[in-house]
Amino acid sequence: MKTKVIVLGAGLIGKPLAIDLVKDEDFEITIADKSRLQLESIEEANLQKKHLDLRESYELKKLLQPFDLVVNAVPGFMGYDTLKTVIEAGKDCVDIAFYPEDVFSLSQLAKEKGVRVISDMGVAPGMSNLLAGFAASKMDEIEKVDIFVGGLPVVRKLPWEYKAVFSPSDVIEEYTRPARLVENGQIVIKAPLTEIELLEFEDVGTLEAFNSDGLRSLMFTLKARDMREKTLRYPGYAQKIKLLAENGFFDTEKLDFNGQAVSPLEMTSRLLFKQWKLEEGEEDLTVMKVVVEGKKAGKTLRYVFDLLDRYDTETKTHSMARTTAYAASQAVRLMVSGLHTQKGIVVPEQMGENEKIVDFMLSGLAERKVIYKTSIDKE
Repeated sequence: MKTKVIVLGAGLIGKPLAIDLVKDEDFEITIADKSRLQLESIEEANLQKKHLDLRESYELKKLLQPFDLVVNAVPGFMGYDTLKTVIEAGKDCVDIAFYPEDVFSLSQLAKEKGVRVISDMGVAPGMSNLLAGFAASKMDEIEKVDIFVGGLPVVRKLPWEYKAVFSPSDVIEEYTRPARLVENGQIVIKAPLTEIELLEFEDVGTLEAFNSDGLRSLMFTLKARDMREKTLRYPGYAQKIKLLAENGFFDTEKLDFNGQAVSPLEMTSRLLFKQWKLEEGEEDLTVMKVVVEGKKAGKTLRYVFDLLDRYDTETKTHSMARTTAYAASQAVRLMVSGLHTQKGIVVPEQMGENEKIVDFMLSGLAERKVIYKTSIDKE
C-alpha cells in the first residue's frame, strides 16, 4: 500500500519537493496551497492538488485526516502554527518552515500525540546540522563549529548581485533578527550583517560572510566552545543591506500613506521582490561549508563538508530549491524506511549521531546530484 503524503505549500520549495516525491512509486502525493495560480503551475499528472487557506486550522485538520505523513513547507510567518496543527491532527511531519519560535515547545504535544517530527530539515538549517552532529559524534570534545552558506545568482547584476528563492520577507528576517553565536561555551547575541570576512571558494571565487541567526537548535544540542553560522553573498552586499536597515526601511511600525496604513517593511519587501525574484531559467548556485574541529583521544580531529550545487538545466530547478527540497524529500523516505522511529521533535543534528541515517540522507541526495564532499584531518 502506498504511503499518502501531503505537502503544505506549493512555493519554490514545496513544488520541487512534491515533484521529486511523486516520482517514487511508494508514495501517493498531494500538494495544498491557497494560491490557485501556484497549484495550476504544477503539471505533474499524478500529483493531486488541494486548494485551501492553510491558516484555517480547523479546515486543515480535516484535510490532513486521510494522510500518513505531512511536509510543512509554508512561509516562516505561519510555520509554527501550521506545525502545531499538524501535530494536533496526530500526523508525522517533516518540517522545513523557517520560523523564529522554539520548536521544542511542541515536543511534549508531539509525544502525547505519538507522532514523529523532523524539524528544520532543509539545507541550512538541515543538512548543515546533520553533518555537524555527525562530526561531533566522532569527537570527545568539540572546539569549534563553523557554518558558511549562501544561495547566489550565477549572473551578477547591480545593485544587489542577489536573487531570492524564498519570499523576501523570510530573507529580510535573516537581516533583522539578532544573530546568536556561541563563544567560550556561552550564547552571545550580535547584530546581523556584522563581522564581515572575505572567504575563497573553489569554482566560485571570493565571497563575503556575515553573522546571521542560523545556528538554531545547534546552540542547545551541541556542547561546543565556539559556534557560528554566517551567510554568504558577493562582496559589498552586506553594506547595502545595512544602509536600508539603519535608515528604517525594515521597520514594522505602520505609517500612514494617503490614508493607507503600511509599514516600511511591507513596502520594501514588495519593491525588493521584483528585483530579487529568481526568474524561471535564471541560473543560481548554492555554496556551503561546514567545519567541525575537536579532540578525539587527545588528538586534533577536523571534519570539513563542502557543497557546491548549481541550477539543474534538465529539470529547470533552481539550486537552492533542489538542495532544500531534496533534503526534505529524502527525510520523508527516511520516515518510512524504518531507520527513524523516535517519537516527538527531533532536529537533524540528533539524527546525525546515527551513521546509517547520515549515509541514507547523503546517498539519496547524491542520486539527485546534490553532492557533499567530506574531508577529515587528523593530528
